[in-house]
Amino acid sequence: MTTTKIPGVHTAPASTTRAATGLLAYLLAGLYFGVVLVKSEAASWYRIQEMFRFESFHMFGLIGSAVLTGMVTTALLRRFVGRSREGQAISVTPKEKGWRRYVLGGLTFGVGWGLAGVCPGPIFTLLGAGIWPMLLVLAFALLGTYLYGAFKDRLPH
Repeated sequence: MTTTKIPGVHTAPASTTRAATGLLAYLLAGLYFGVVLVKSEAASWYRIQEMFRFESFHMFGLIGSAVLTGMVTTALLRRFVGRSREGQAISVTPKEKGWRRYVLGGLTFGVGWGLAGVCPGPIFTLLGAGIWPMLLVLAFALLGTYLYGAFKDRLPH
């Protein structure tokens, strides 16, 4: 059987098509997640400040449901071996022992969250909603990530 090439029509190999559909799936999931963040007010600076002042249960409920979902998903992944799109087994690596790295990391994250009024997830959501001061928050989040990478070997882990 021979194939006829049509001028101007490019047929992508199966792996390229699979990668493109995977990227489209991630884009759609990200858009959905962004809409959920906005509609649930998880990206609202006022809701986050209410949470840090213990004035409202709203954000605690959202975070609690996310933690519960993560716990269930992790338990299911440990019990039944999940597979990636490429067929590789998905495994959950156990956390390292010790408390210092988790407390210091949590405090650093919490201080940044409290000062900016946004955790890293909604930064892009808020940019998409036209909240342009989030560009400054994004710049400092990227700077912090870069500095961590630069000093990682010198930090207590």
